[in-house]
Amino acid sequence: MKTVSENRAFGGVQGVYTHASQSTGGDMTFGLFLPAQAEDGPVPLLWFLSGLTCTHENAMIKAGAQRWAAEAGIALCFPDTSPRGEGVANDADFALGQGAGFYVNATQAPWALHFRMWDYVTDELPRLLFNAFPLAEEAQAITGHSMGGHGALTIAMSFPGRFASVSAFAPICNPTASDWGRPQFSAYLGPDESSWAAHDASLLMRKRGFDGPILVDQGTADQFLDKLKPEALAEAMAAARQGGTFRMQKGYDHSYFFVSSFMEDHVHFHADALLG
Repeated sequence: MKTVSENRAFGGVQGVYTHASQSTGGDMTFGLFLPAQAEDGPVPLLWFLSGLTCTHENAMIKAGAQRWAAEAGIALCFPDTSPRGEGVANDADFALGQGAGFYVNATQAPWALHFRMWDYVTDELPRLLFNAFPLAEEAQAITGHSMGGHGALTIAMSFPGRFASVSAFAPICNPTASDWGRPQFSAYLGPDESSWAAHDASLLMRKRGFDGPILVDQGTADQFLDKLKPEALAEAMAAARQGGTFRMQKGYDHSYFFVSSFMEDHVHFHADALLG
């Protein structure tokens, strides 16, 4: 692992690091904010998964999460959204290829060689973090925006007991029935739609739900509502009698202005779950 940068922020340190990844077959970059409390011992960790076209930088710079995490004594990890670099497959469509890993393990050519973001985010990167930094493995929570909200929800429901809480900002809620999902799953996972269900938050909610608190925020003026399908997740939560909060925020769009407006709520929500 190599240090790209480390900057003092809110009494803690915002770092950016690169490392060689076995999962993706190339170098990966991530951001990690450690609050001042990490100087005294391991601290809880909140994962933030970003959306289409984003890198580790977008939420790290725009979401404003460090201030609230510093107050709560929580670390923040900002992974990248896909493998990158020379030799990594790409596509002219911004919703496929580099910047659009969809947090799945691709099985189809040419994507299978590098696009194993599920393994990277759920296994390889956590092992690296908990070995290298003062983080409490038993105290994790996860959130994300758009494609990252999809990733946060599906990962949280797939690893019972790992995450104390999950939240999402404008998540892709029903990708197996959306233009943000069907083309990508077909390319990454192949034509057998039975393999797609494990990566659809609405289907997972109906099947197994989440064993902790959930918070979802969605803007009513989001220009991508037809692709996000928030109603599918809301209906699935109701059908599963899942405890949680689903908020439609009047007038907000899909941008980081929306994310930063409610970031304080989300960090406090996770802090309550992580710190009791």
